Amino acid sequence: MSFRIRKGFLIPLALLTLEIAALMASCIILKQPPAKVIILGVMSLPVLILLVECAFRQTVIDDEAITARKFLRHKRLRFADITAVDTLQIKKRAFITLAAGDDFLILSNAYADFPQMLNEIIARSPAEAIAEETIALAQNPPTKSTDILSCWLAVILLGFILYSQIHMMA
Repeated sequence: MSFRIRKGFLIPLALLTLEIAALMASCIILKQPPAKVIILGVMSLPVLILLVECAFRQTVIDDEAITARKFLRHKRLRFADITAVDTLQIKKRAFITLAAGDDFLILSNAYADFPQMLNEIIARSPAEAIAEETIALAQNPPTKSTDILSCWLAVILLGFILYSQIHMMA
């Protein structure tokens, strides 16, 4: 089974990245002050890094192991080696920590089908390794949508700024 970051977050994040690039291009074309272009460039870096990181993130669960793939790296933990499956929940954000000796893996509810992913982890991990909080979380997993809403609000705001900038060109 394969799990990826929710498309509901990736789509507005990609749009935001494109809007920042378009705004930078319009600033260069309109010969805006260099400080404005530099600020947009600095602002675009974390957004671009987040987009690339989220777009490449994938967690694969098979009968033997769980593999987390990220941009240019991956980590694999065999279920037989897992010594602890713990949970941390802060409001609607949930984190699952899988520990196997010195290795560990942290997953969040930013994944699509997070409840299914959590149930698959619980079903394949050694029973003695699973914390009671993790079982409780699987019975009532939180749904986080504020990140998606915030990203769409940023898209709308930047879209308005971009529209104003392009309107100045005409």
